[in-house]
Amino acid sequence: MNVLIFFTGLLALFYAMAHVSLSFRHWSMITGAALFVFTVMGGFSPGWGFLVWFLFLVPTLFLSIDQVRMRFLSTPLYHRIRKVLPPMSQTERDAIESGTVWWEGELFRGNPDWSKLLKFKKASLTAEEQAFIDGPVEELCAMIDDWDITHNRQDLPPEMWQFLKEHKFFGMIIPKKYGGLAFSATAHSEVVMKVAARSISVGVTVMVPNSLGPAELLQHYGTDQQKDYYLPRLADGREIPCFALTGPDAGSDAGSIPDTGIVCEDVFEGKKVLGLRLNWEKRYITLGPVATVLGLAFKAYDPDGLLGDQHDLGITCALIPVKTPGIEIGNRHFPLNAAFQNGPNRGKDVFIPMDYLIGGQEMMGKGWRMLVESLSAGRGISLPAVGAGAGKVSARVTGAYARVRKQFKTPVGRFEGVEEVLARIAGLSYFMDAGRLLTLSALDAGEKPSVVTAILKYHNTEKMRQVVNDSMDVHGGRGICMGPENYIGRAYQTLPVGITVEGANILTRSMIIFGQGAIRCHPYLVREMESAGSADPVQGTKDFDSALTGHMAYFTRNLFRAFMYSISGSHLAKSPVNGRVSQYYKRLSQMSAAFAVIADLSLMILGGAFKRKEKLSGRFADALGYMFYTSAILKKFEDDGRPRADLPVVEWSAKYCLDQVQIALDEILRNFPIKPIGLAIRFLVFPLGLSLRQPNDHLGQRVASILLKPGEARDRLTKGIYINEDIEDITGKLEVAMKTVIAADPIEKHLRALKKIKPDLMPYEDWLNELVSAGDLTDEEVALLLKSKALTREVIMVDDFEPGQLGGHEKMISDVA
Repeated sequence: MNVLIFFTGLLALFYAMAHVSLSFRHWSMITGAALFVFTVMGGFSPGWGFLVWFLFLVPTLFLSIDQVRMRFLSTPLYHRIRKVLPPMSQTERDAIESGTVWWEGELFRGNPDWSKLLKFKKASLTAEEQAFIDGPVEELCAMIDDWDITHNRQDLPPEMWQFLKEHKFFGMIIPKKYGGLAFSATAHSEVVMKVAARSISVGVTVMVPNSLGPAELLQHYGTDQQKDYYLPRLADGREIPCFALTGPDAGSDAGSIPDTGIVCEDVFEGKKVLGLRLNWEKRYITLGPVATVLGLAFKAYDPDGLLGDQHDLGITCALIPVKTPGIEIGNRHFPLNAAFQNGPNRGKDVFIPMDYLIGGQEMMGKGWRMLVESLSAGRGISLPAVGAGAGKVSARVTGAYARVRKQFKTPVGRFEGVEEVLARIAGLSYFMDAGRLLTLSALDAGEKPSVVTAILKYHNTEKMRQVVNDSMDVHGGRGICMGPENYIGRAYQTLPVGITVEGANILTRSMIIFGQGAIRCHPYLVREMESAGSADPVQGTKDFDSALTGHMAYFTRNLFRAFMYSISGSHLAKSPVNGRVSQYYKRLSQMSAAFAVIADLSLMILGGAFKRKEKLSGRFADALGYMFYTSAILKKFEDDGRPRADLPVVEWSAKYCLDQVQIALDEILRNFPIKPIGLAIRFLVFPLGLSLRQPNDHLGQRVASILLKPGEARDRLTKGIYINEDIEDITGKLEVAMKTVIAADPIEKHLRALKKIKPDLMPYEDWLNELVSAGDLTDEEVALLLKSKALTREVIMVDDFEPGQLGGHEKMISDVA
């Protein structure tokens, strides 16, 4: 009985310590008092009493007496860290210090405050922004003929370029006082999503001027003169911008940019002025072949000391008219048959005055910080919108096609194998949109959450790849035969484009997300690093001890929290809502606490060596990313008014994410550098084993059914893409075919009930007319059946071409024949 009381009290103490933030001394006093009472009441035998008091007093006295702790723990650890702490390059420091810490900090620290999540403002559009979506954007989507753009022209038609300029599609982020639209991040995202879902070539063309580039950099860092001249011209399309960062020898490693700018004097417009002589070679520059003004990143040097004693001035950004002597725009790249303009450019001894530097001479050497600060926000808008749009259009057209297309007299969407794929398409589409919307709420609130935007860019482009691949599998031959009637092929072809730009996904996952997140989000790590690098060792030791003490308490609380949530099946965790979804808040709290413990332990043990453990870092990135998306899914459900029809896809997405978090943490512990510690932590954070599971088949069937029929859940899932019922447009025809086939289903079932089977050699229409004569069908029913059959045939047919019609190799074959 005494043992039961002791362990019950111990668990109660663990729970209290996990949730109540008191100092170490206060908790020591409370624990000591409880042990004293238990001892006086005869709860311990002499042997057990001595052991328990020994285990309590030794660490308590060691940690509570400042002089003892400083001498035997803080000071030795301080000197060790000071010795092994790796140097941080300026580009690394700029990347880590860029942006802000937002909701990801709550998840990282092991005790998310759900009230904060639910108080975040829902991403929404103003009346003006909605009118733009419903007007010019809708009109643009109706104009798009993607086959003509990508196959015939390899470019947007002239009237479309003019339309984009007239309606200021290139000026969405530019303030109104400069002639721009001054749209919110949400509106920017909605425009890109709708257009890119219709045509990736048009979407990228619209996206780039509003993403990381001249307009963004000028707004934040440009001089008044630069803003007054360039922003109005960029807003109305008189100037087409591009930004040249990547070159053959420097992609993700921006610190290795070989492009140079040498400070010198030369004649410019008839006057001798101070400036820079530039030499560069760039590639993969979107809009480069048609740009009129070139944004350029290079390394500035002052070997003659014209500006002072510093010779290596650092990465610098300039804005240069492409007609400046020495600039060669070069040829055009052809990225996976997409028609957006992209190509190389180079400069040989190009002289520019200091006025061409973005922000003027005082911003020389600050280019990398400018870029990463802008990227910390911009990375969360355009490419995630492309991913979400691809998910939405894949969900809509694949569900419709799977309902219309029949095999063995059954819609292919009813086959369990296809059902599984449809559920994944729907679940991941909801996943991508939820992450997009939560991030947009932060951006529109003025946050620049660099870790969150990296998570969003990585996962939305990766899940886009999964969803479009799944869509292609369901469409089969219908998807692989290119032509005007193929609505999925170009999206499939161009998948790698989003994967590789604005930070290649392998790099983003293995180095950036957790690499930045660990330092930015941890409540004590930065303080410990700063104190270890202090020029005053005495003060540094004191500051380090203070941070270390807080760090130990933080780790202990998370350890107790993870243990208690796990052994209770997360029932001891709190949820801000009731009902079915409350379990997912609780499970996420459990995973957050486990993540905090494992991350903390990994950082403490590996220290600076963690920087080279890219596989571990990638798994931590997975765990943090899926925790973010779980919270985004739950937030979207609340923001949408908790619609009951959406529950299946909400639950599927939440279960999927939580299982992925568990898998990532399990893989970290399986590959922990010190195996015994990994096993010990596994027991503490998962004492009952891995309890989370993937969505089951029944839930997947309910999710798939959402895509197979018209309904509010399907419409909400695909909200924001171009939807029409124009039978001259293949996607509009597919919408009409789906509704027609569903309307005809009861008639076909009636015929099967009557055991009416068409003779093999009789034409379908003749058979129907016989049934009318026999009184089994009405003329209206026959008309509906014929329409259903005709539309079904039209949407399942694929394009074919006459010999020589495609040109190139096909033309050669025709000539030989």
